Amino acid sequence: MTKPDELLVDVATLVESGQSNQMSLTVVTGGAVITGRLAPEKVWRQRVSDVLNDSARLAEFSAVFDTPPKNDEPPTHLHFHVARILQGTVGIPETGGMYRVAIADVNAWTMGDFSYSEH
Repeated sequence: MTKPDELLVDVATLVESGQSNQMSLTVVTGGAVITGRLAPEKVWRQRVSDVLNDSARLAEFSAVFDTPPKNDEPPTHLHFHVARILQGTVGIPETGGMYRVAIADVNAWTMGDFSYSEH
């Protein structure tokens, strides 16, 4: 089992404590590059729950995300919103998505998010 990067855990802890969603981060995990903004787990769960609740076919799953996160231990996951998986010259999805990434699975990371330009 891989030991999580302590510095990345510290970043996640600050996001959780400040209830901020303005920290941009890019990570490499499992060969994928994910770039976007971090959100506190509570905020991320609520947004996912809202999206599921608005779906006629998936509303029953929204309750799973209403469970409050455990706050007594350091964060084990990063919660991205407005995030994209970079593939070639595009980010998928273009509008950004919601991703949960285990900190222990992050191979590399940098502050800020990446985007491509045709210029």
